[in-house]
Amino acid sequence: MNKKTLILCLLIPLLIGGLSGFLTMDSTILYQDLNRPPFSPPNWLFPVVWTILYLLMGLSSYLIVQSYSSNKEKALILYGFQLLVNFIWPLFFFNLQNYFLALLILIILIISVIYMLYTFKEINIKAFYLNIPYLLWLIFAFYLNFMIFLNN
Repeated sequence: MNKKTLILCLLIPLLIGGLSGFLTMDSTILYQDLNRPPFSPPNWLFPVVWTILYLLMGLSSYLIVQSYSSNKEKALILYGFQLLVNFIWPLFFFNLQNYFLALLILIILIISVIYMLYTFKEINIKAFYLNIPYLLWLIFAFYLNFMIFLNN
C-alpha cells in the first residue's frame, strides 16, 4: 500500500467537494425555503453523506491508480470528468438557482458516473462497488432536483 498515494486519492474528492461547499455555503440556506418533495432529508445530512461518498470515491480511485490495467488512464479521466461535473452542479442549483439547468447537469453526471462505473468494473470490482452508493445518491438527488424544479 502506498500511503502517500492513498492520502492524495482521498484528498482530491474531499477538497473538490469542500471547495464546492464553500462556494455554495451562503446559497444553501435558501434550500430550506424551497417547496421540497417528500423524503427530503434534513439539511445536516447532506455534508455527512457527501463526505462519506467522497471518501468512497477517493478509495476507489486509489484502487484504479494502483492497478496495472491498460484502461487505467481512461478510467481516471472519466473519474476526473465526473468530479468536475459534480463540482459544477451545486453552483447551478444553489448559487444560480437554475433548477432546470442543474437537472440537466445532474443527468450528465449520472451518465458519466455510469460510464465510469462500467470502466472501473473492468479494472477492479471493489472500485466499482465502492461507487454504487454514489450512483444511488445521485439518483435520489435527481428525484429531489426534479421535484424542486417542478414545485418552485
